[in-house]
Amino acid sequence: MVAPLKILFVSTEVNPYSKSGGLGDVAGSLPQALRNQGVDIRVVLPKYKTIPEQFLHKAKNITHFTVHLSWRAQEANIYTLDAHGDGDSVYFIENDMYFARDNYYGYGDDFERFAFFTKASLEMLSRIDFQADIIHFNDWHTGLGPTYLREIYQGFTYYSHMKSLFTIHNLHYQGVFGRDILWAVGLNDRFFLNGDLEFYGNISYLKAGIIHADAVSTVSATYASEIQTPSYGYGMDGLLRRKAFETGQIYGITNGIDVEENNPETDSRIFVNFDANSMNKKRENKYRLQEQLGLPVGDKPMFSMITRLVEQKGLDILSVIMDELLNLDVQLVILGTGEGRYENMFRHYAWRYPDKVSANITFDATLAQRIYAASDIFMMPSVYEPCGLGQLFAMRYGTVPLVRKTGGLADTVQHFNRETLTGNGFLFEDYVASGLMWAIRQALEIYHTPDWEALFKNAMNGQYAWQHAAGEYIDMYTKISKG
Repeated sequence: MVAPLKILFVSTEVNPYSKSGGLGDVAGSLPQALRNQGVDIRVVLPKYKTIPEQFLHKAKNITHFTVHLSWRAQEANIYTLDAHGDGDSVYFIENDMYFARDNYYGYGDDFERFAFFTKASLEMLSRIDFQADIIHFNDWHTGLGPTYLREIYQGFTYYSHMKSLFTIHNLHYQGVFGRDILWAVGLNDRFFLNGDLEFYGNISYLKAGIIHADAVSTVSATYASEIQTPSYGYGMDGLLRRKAFETGQIYGITNGIDVEENNPETDSRIFVNFDANSMNKKRENKYRLQEQLGLPVGDKPMFSMITRLVEQKGLDILSVIMDELLNLDVQLVILGTGEGRYENMFRHYAWRYPDKVSANITFDATLAQRIYAASDIFMMPSVYEPCGLGQLFAMRYGTVPLVRKTGGLADTVQHFNRETLTGNGFLFEDYVASGLMWAIRQALEIYHTPDWEALFKNAMNGQYAWQHAAGEYIDMYTKISKG
């Protein structure tokens, strides 16, 4: 009998314990999908003070040890949680100096906080006697993990066989700090001088992960190709092309979603449960949401966006066509927070068009589910999108995605063909306002026709579960472990 793969999954956020975006969703659901397919996977994350008490009171302290970062010695207390009723599977690393704060990120010592977390995650393995085959690091915060593993821990017999995988969830965020912090995180100037971490006169945690990991993955096949081009590489494209050429170890696996938690037939957060054969019940969700948000009640096309309000999400080209869009017989519902210029833009249009725009400048998980369930068209006109989860959540609830053809959006959305009644959404290619408006008019042309029901069903009947992606991860892990 072949022993199951042993994986340590290292992430700075994991749903439902901590989440600020897509990383938390992935780290919460992918490991469980892998467990369901027989992988012995353990998840480790920081023990933030904001983790809900309902989880923390069940966690037990199992060990503690000292982590050395240059001259500084900090204690790591390890808590564990039997999250699935079949043994310890989630580990929390506690250090109040680093993690007893109101937010996950955004502090001047983030370079040290996450270096500590990453090094403690590696140190923990021998303390809990878990000899992982692969240590799976995620995003720049854990980018030093492959460096620590290669330069320090693989010198010890216990760690000598372990391999590392580094997943880029968003290349735009690179963990760039001044050269002088190398000593503070237990490294030295050699890593700057030899170019391993040097990045335009600074150092980059993300570059460390790319350089020193045995393999690199991204969250969609198209994004894996895009980041090797100057347009999407953010200064890392040459490095990634070299990594792909020298090792062949750059993978793109499209994310899935938790289809049990996000199930329109059972979701208690939405107004009316429905399935692919009850589009009329989905419409009831729209009427109820219109009442909640103070919009006129009626069956007019409802566009929505649930997003961080930042430039990446295509808000610049949306701003160009806002008046043209809102002069049509439509409604627009926005949920999200971000840059002040975009928050104020949507507030302004909600003031100008109170019967057409609802601007909800906040984060509200229940309202998000209601918007997914109620709206007709979900817009993601992104500059780039590594994978995107919003379009997957939307389609799960029968809301048709309208997206730019990039990254994971290109891999998950197919333009609707009225002749064959195939496809699950609308795509435009160039990042220009006229392309977005063209796609909007394409959607509106079909909305009041019988073809819309076919489109609705195509979206709802898609396969969005992690099961297929988990199989691809297992194949990748197996290849890496044998490399």
